[in-house]
Amino acid sequence: MSSSPTQNRSEIAFFHLETTFPTRSIVDFGSILVCPETLVELGSYSTPVRPTDPSLISFPSGRSNVIAPDSVVYVPTFSDITDKVFDVLNGRIWAGHNILEFHREIIKKAFAEIDRPTPEPEGTIDSLALLTQKFGWRVDDMEMATFATYFGLGKQTHGSLDDVRMNLQVLKNCATILFLERSLPEILTMSSWVSGVSLAEGSSGYAGFVEPDEVSISCISPCIVPLFPRSPIRKIKLLHKDVILQLFCSRLIVRFGISTKFVDDAGRPKLSFVVDTPTSLCQVLYACDTVAQNWVLDSGCGSEWRPAVTTKYGPYPTVRLHIPTVVDGDVVQFATDIYKKEASGNVQKLDLSEFDATEIEAMLKRGSFVDAFLSLDPYNYLQSAGIRLVTERLIIHSE
Repeated sequence: MSSSPTQNRSEIAFFHLETTFPTRSIVDFGSILVCPETLVELGSYSTPVRPTDPSLISFPSGRSNVIAPDSVVYVPTFSDITDKVFDVLNGRIWAGHNILEFHREIIKKAFAEIDRPTPEPEGTIDSLALLTQKFGWRVDDMEMATFATYFGLGKQTHGSLDDVRMNLQVLKNCATILFLERSLPEILTMSSWVSGVSLAEGSSGYAGFVEPDEVSISCISPCIVPLFPRSPIRKIKLLHKDVILQLFCSRLIVRFGISTKFVDDAGRPKLSFVVDTPTSLCQVLYACDTVAQNWVLDSGCGSEWRPAVTTKYGPYPTVRLHIPTVVDGDVVQFATDIYKKEASGNVQKLDLSEFDATEIEAMLKRGSFVDAFLSLDPYNYLQSAGIRLVTERLIIHSE
């Protein structure tokens, strides 16, 4: 490292590799050691790497060559830097963007090719998986260059050491935003979603959500995406004018309140409730059902399709809305932001840090009104397929 490493192995080793395409030979290695308590850089190491066959050096369009043709003979091979790379990585926490599916596997392959023991991590931090879970709805994709643009960090150079430092800076920026929003949810969370409209007005001011009346049926289309980044398994998303379709529905009438009859694999109650469905929402969901069901049929799936809109509870059409929960350690929490709207128009976010289904059940009584911000989640599970309506935000009227 450029500064003397400490004797213990507690530092986090952020590292990045540049490789040839498509042969995946390492041509640039860069790493920094970071204090896990302060995230201060303690040292760095980087070097270009000469592959066994220099003619393999090629890069996708838009990436700069790490090794200049006239200097390739002076660049060390991976065998030359093996001891140093092993010392940097072995026994430390590894961190990087897509480190689990890419960088870790490339390191294993490189050491195996020269018959040397592979460094083993004490743990791993994959910023791709972390940012997808915590920050994914804010950016178009999970590429580091996209995050760099989002935060105004400049252009990604695709030099390994520069990319490592950019990766760390992106994580710091994301963590700061999430911390501030968690500390001041009524102010910062609203400001990032609302476009100049007060939430108390009951408007669909949240960016990306549209009212059913605003949906053009002919503009609904399917989009096939990975189940998670770089997964070979595909799932369907529904688009409206080439944007993921999300709906804002105001003053829906609760037909049946919270049901806790079923639990998931972790023992958490599957919370859902049933609302009457206005004609405009019915029309949108009928169209979404048709689009999604046709894709399921074309894929050769034999699952039974379950329409989103049903009349099994009476002569009037209804839909079931789901309130997801998540586990944080031993604590179960709502994954939906839930608000209470007073008759005066004031809206207050409910503090539901401790899971209490009975509290929500008491507010969602038959005949009460709710405003719901909905994501449409097509599913195909255990021979049943359909569209699950997930409440991202729920405003319960107390009138």
